[in-house]
Amino acid sequence: MMKLIAHARRSTQRVLMQQQHHQLDGRLIKNVRLVARRNKISLRSLGMGLQRSASYKQRVQPIQRTTKAENKGRDLSTNTRTPPFLSDPNTNDPVISFDSSYNSWVAEHPSALDSFDRMMKTAKGKRIVVFLDYDGTLSPIVDNPDRALMSDEMRAAVREVAKYFPTAIISGRSRDKVTEFVKLSNVYYAGSHGMDIMAPPRPVKSGAGNHQTTALHRKESTHEVLFQPAKKFLPAIQEIFTMLEEKTEKIQGVRIEDNSFCVSVHFRQVREEDYGILEEKVKSVVEKYPEFHLTEGKMVLEVRPSIEWNKGHALEYLLDTLGFSNSCDVLPLYIGDDRSDEDAFKVIRSRGQGYPIIVSSTPKDTNALYSLQDPSEVLSFLLRLARWKKASFSSRTLHEYGF
Repeated sequence: MMKLIAHARRSTQRVLMQQQHHQLDGRLIKNVRLVARRNKISLRSLGMGLQRSASYKQRVQPIQRTTKAENKGRDLSTNTRTPPFLSDPNTNDPVISFDSSYNSWVAEHPSALDSFDRMMKTAKGKRIVVFLDYDGTLSPIVDNPDRALMSDEMRAAVREVAKYFPTAIISGRSRDKVTEFVKLSNVYYAGSHGMDIMAPPRPVKSGAGNHQTTALHRKESTHEVLFQPAKKFLPAIQEIFTMLEEKTEKIQGVRIEDNSFCVSVHFRQVREEDYGILEEKVKSVVEKYPEFHLTEGKMVLEVRPSIEWNKGHALEYLLDTLGFSNSCDVLPLYIGDDRSDEDAFKVIRSRGQGYPIIVSSTPKDTNALYSLQDPSEVLSFLLRLARWKKASFSSRTLHEYGF
């Protein structure tokens, strides 16, 4: 039974990956239903059943949301989300909604673009700290993980946001690799799902000093703290990486990635019939290392040390080192698309204030309060956030000079 569930989950991931390659201006174009109807072919006979997931029931509502009444009369032409539609292939006119559960899901997790004005009204007088995932958030999901490059426009947007807000990238990639991808010096980086953090030097409680070293940046002549709670596992991680390369070398399409404090096994290009063999080989390696465990993300298996540390802990650590841990006027804003980002969403919800935002064009269970469809909407949101802060600075300056 568990194998069937895992198989269904992997098949769904593959379908979602294919859908992401057919996005145009935020609209997901799918003609399957229309073609099937015109040719009198049932979707069931085509094996095109659609996944529906129950909406996450919100237990905490720290952020006020815009109601329909409040939206009435507002100009949302620049930020209103277009849900996925089925279009007529001849006229491109919308025919029916791609999935009715999507609309219900968006009602529970409204667009951060549509809700932007309301969110910033709540944030007035408070300090926003920005946290961003990388893959699927700042860059598209691609077949070759080495080619997951962010656009120049996205890089410029993140740079602009970091001018006004403390900004950190928290990725499952190695810190060195995500730094190489992003190429910005005014943001903080946390790699390996937060197990490798470069942050400002500040005293940290709870014995964190055992995992800290100080790094000197020659260009700026400034010191930053390197925090690595899983440092003792590095030798074993290198052994696991080597063993996985050897055991999977005959499986076509597999890519083994060394992410410093975890090892990623990418199977986006592995044939479906080979996945079972791959999974067995990966598990056979992990079983030899009882201090490690196996997790699954978007078309990737990850081997991680079994320590109490994840992206949520990384968010808390960065807030602490930035001097915001005990501040009641701080609003952490986290944008991410993967299962590992849920730990950060949970931390924000437990704080009772902040903006957890998931990137997804399909319904899924999540602890996020808001949503964005894809990296293009992330770009729009970040640009708008920077403009909002810049405008508030300008109006404050004019007020100080009596204008």
